[in-house]
Amino acid sequence: MKHPILFFLLSILSLSGIAGEVTLSGYLKDKANGEALIGATVYIPALKTGVITNPYGFYSISVPQGNYSVNYSFIGYLTQTQQVSLEGSKQVHVQLEEDSKQIDEVIVTGEKKNRNVESLQMSMEKVQVKMIKKLPSFMGEVDIIKSITLLPGIQNGGEGSSGLYVRGGGPDENLMILDEAPVYNASHLLGFFSVFNSDAIKDVQVYKGGIPAEYGGKASSVIDIRMKDGNSQQLGMSGGIGNISSRLTVEGPIIKDKWSFIVSGRRTYADYLGRLAGVETLKENKLYFYDLNLKTNVQINDKNRIYLSAYTGDDYFKVGESIYMRWGNLTSTVRWNHLFSDKLFSNTSFIFSRYNYNLGVPGNNADQFDWSSQISDYNFKEDFSWYLNSKNKLTLGFNIIYHHFEPGKVETNPGSFFSDLRLMNYNALDNSVYVSNEQSVGPRLTLRYGLRYSYFQQIGKGKVRTYLNPERPDEDEVTGENEYGRGKLVPPAYHNLEPRLALKYMLNPESSVKASYNRMAQNLHLISNTNSPTPLDIWLPSHAYIKPLIANQVGLGYFRNFDDNKFETSAEVYYKKMDNVIDYVDGAELFLKENLETELLRGSGYAYGLELYAKKQEGRLTGWLSYTLSRSMREIPGINDGKAYPSSYDRTHNISLVANYDLSKRWNFSSSWIFATGNPTSFPVAKYDVQGNTMYFYSSRNGDRIPDYHRLDISFTYDFKKNEHRKVKQSLNFSIYNLYGRRNAYSVTFRQNEDNPNISEATRLSIIGSLIPSVTYNFNF
Repeated sequence: MKHPILFFLLSILSLSGIAGEVTLSGYLKDKANGEALIGATVYIPALKTGVITNPYGFYSISVPQGNYSVNYSFIGYLTQTQQVSLEGSKQVHVQLEEDSKQIDEVIVTGEKKNRNVESLQMSMEKVQVKMIKKLPSFMGEVDIIKSITLLPGIQNGGEGSSGLYVRGGGPDENLMILDEAPVYNASHLLGFFSVFNSDAIKDVQVYKGGIPAEYGGKASSVIDIRMKDGNSQQLGMSGGIGNISSRLTVEGPIIKDKWSFIVSGRRTYADYLGRLAGVETLKENKLYFYDLNLKTNVQINDKNRIYLSAYTGDDYFKVGESIYMRWGNLTSTVRWNHLFSDKLFSNTSFIFSRYNYNLGVPGNNADQFDWSSQISDYNFKEDFSWYLNSKNKLTLGFNIIYHHFEPGKVETNPGSFFSDLRLMNYNALDNSVYVSNEQSVGPRLTLRYGLRYSYFQQIGKGKVRTYLNPERPDEDEVTGENEYGRGKLVPPAYHNLEPRLALKYMLNPESSVKASYNRMAQNLHLISNTNSPTPLDIWLPSHAYIKPLIANQVGLGYFRNFDDNKFETSAEVYYKKMDNVIDYVDGAELFLKENLETELLRGSGYAYGLELYAKKQEGRLTGWLSYTLSRSMREIPGINDGKAYPSSYDRTHNISLVANYDLSKRWNFSSSWIFATGNPTSFPVAKYDVQGNTMYFYSSRNGDRIPDYHRLDISFTYDFKKNEHRKVKQSLNFSIYNLYGRRNAYSVTFRQNEDNPNISEATRLSIIGSLIPSVTYNFNF
């Protein structure tokens, strides 16, 4: 039998309900554009029970037979109440209409007002694109990733960095997915912008802890980003023109209410305009990036819907005939939603993802070369949501991934003084299966318990060196080499059980206590000796000398709302223990290194912290204040004499203050201020002279810090003739990044004083040292 699990589910489905219960199910959508409403609420007051919609807008709730008043609600939309007679199971599809009275307000969350208190999930933030577009932006580009760093427990690596540090974890420990496809490098222009075009994005959810069993593969967080489905009601166009880039989005129905599409593109044009203006320095140089998002979905019938989505984006940098760099992502996803019954929802996904980069010297000169590297994934995924009864929701599924790694390849022309070089490629299987149940135990207590099993193993063709001391590989202690043919399994195989647990206890309608535990196994490792990811970093799989990173995290939180849910507050504490953490030997050489395990050291780590959050959700003034107190430490034999030291991602204090104020019907003011403890680093504590060369002796690993980081950004948005009934909507956004011109340090190095070589002086490298204004024109019709 092809689908034994599915047969088992269907065969006992009739036994899952409570006697006399019937099922109300359907989809919730936006009336104006047909977009699925994720996290909308379906509530039956008479039974004091409800459910929220899944990522495709589907809901299912089982109740006793009878006549009920059912409320359908979503923040920013008019609540719709329907009288439903449930003598038997019934499907009710609902379209909600935006509340014009709330359109002017910045909606901080798209969920029920007290969803933060009532929801089982803790350590999760849902980011609304409407809110992001109100925030100040760098060079007029609204950035989803930069906005996420304003939330508690999430920091970045500083100016010009796209890497996220979540609860003491590194930038490679975040599962960043776009319509389920992993994005391995989310940066444009070396980290100043992210690859996610806000015009094409519908929903962003960030999990820092209590991660559900359906997610796995990374140790610290999940950033689940969903693209818009496309307007199924009418043709529309939106976009913007900014300082360095422009955006254009076209969406509409192919068959109304059945088949829709969206095409969204973005490109910088500073180099193009410079050449048109006759700027000499730009005639032979290039510097640009672009993004293109495509998606279409078609409803076959009431039980089947197909989604096809794709993303491609590239950065290109070229300085005459001196050097060039090119890097980019390509993803595609095919999904099939199927309803086996009003209780059993399934999603089948075929996913492809690739990240590649090139570096070289063009032309035919003696220094010509072309270096390329890439990682590719082929992924088949099956997920089931089974609404057993009014108290239990079961989710289960499996995932089969084939990884292909090309760490590095150098190709040269005949006249080059460089030689061709090819590092060994890797292939790996990454399979998993999971099951989880969300259960209501009385009116106050809700539990979610689950288990994920993961299996990871390399497959040939490949070679594995053997060393005299396998626990500490040394280039001078190679004892042999084992070869494996194409398709042969390369030992060892890594099997991991990853339990997940979450609970919520309602103290009263305004407050709750939540706790969570999750164990995560990560088998893909970013090999980089910089604090922030760069396009030239290398991804490697777990193998005999690089073991899976294992993270165990516990969390406890208190959630409380005030003044009829206008004010939302929370306090969370967490502790995370990590095993098989990688760090690098002093002076590690990673560039085009065949056997990188000789440059790596392995040990353990731990992180803990306190996260405080206060948010105002309604009124002319909205925004939030967050504070994070945290530590992230490492203990690795061979570094710092085996003593614990701060990791490169350790930030003791982090503060974010965000405010939005509607000055009038047309004018809106927004501001954000952030403060973060300086990055850990090592400063020299002594120097000595060796044959006329000054050598420095450094302090313990990460024993010092660069200066603290802080910055204020502001923006004003002007809406032309604001009238929600007008077909054309236009606005101007004026932003100032780094208002008081703070010269935040990216790094601090030491050099000899030019006038007195006996004196060493510190030199601060600042990426941005002044305020940066921008103007962006946005339109929508």
